[in-house]
Amino acid sequence: MFENIFYDGLFGCLLGQVNGNNGLFTVLMALGMITSIVLPYLLGSVNSGIVLSRLFYHEDIRTQGSGNAGATNMLRTYGKKMGIMTFVCDFVKGMLGVVIGRLMFGLLGSYVGGLFCVLGHIFPCYYKFKGGKGVATSAGMVLMTNWKVLLVLAVIFALLVYMTKYISFGSIMVYMLYPLILNKLKMPTDPSIAILIAFVITVLGVVMHRKNLKRIFDGTESKVSFNVKDKPTAVEPEIAVEEEEEASGEDKE
Repeated sequence: MFENIFYDGLFGCLLGQVNGNNGLFTVLMALGMITSIVLPYLLGSVNSGIVLSRLFYHEDIRTQGSGNAGATNMLRTYGKKMGIMTFVCDFVKGMLGVVIGRLMFGLLGSYVGGLFCVLGHIFPCYYKFKGGKGVATSAGMVLMTNWKVLLVLAVIFALLVYMTKYISFGSIMVYMLYPLILNKLKMPTDPSIAILIAFVITVLGVVMHRKNLKRIFDGTESKVSFNVKDKPTAVEPEIAVEEEEEASGEDKE
């Protein structure tokens, strides 16, 4: 039972039980696709950068730095700790989007769920449709749909960022290479629509990085630095003041 759900999804299993009832078949097909779209999109709309910046700094990351609610802007604005936390949360979110899609509608649902989780991250319904650029969430999706593709893209990304110091350039290039590499490493079980979905993600990723691309050509794009210091949270300064007061009180005694 559970093995069948893993391979075919809940609605895929139900479709297999329908015998000649075209009306019920159509309804189940529609419900399977809708749940594979809506649930991952709602999950993707929970933006890690916005949540973490509000929780720890009482700020909205979209009003800081580049205005983007992604890991790179979190890194530059608040430091390595927040940058890593944001990336990990967005990455896991992409993975879960695929899992939800697969449990609903099998292999097809996994790609559809991953795509709409990325769309939710970029256009979150909870935050007036202004989110991040989808790099980490897309990476989580690729890991769960074809880990070999992610391995190749990760190596290319790391080399490009190391050589150019531009995270945006590395992101744009791996977005553009994603459909090509997936086509080369496509598994026999992958749905035929997988390449089309990969192409859609490529278009989304490049469009979201269009301003970065212009700044790269203009020579004004910021280069990444991993030596940035973590910015104290909204709570830490208060604790520091209290400690100083206690220390000064002890000195007086």
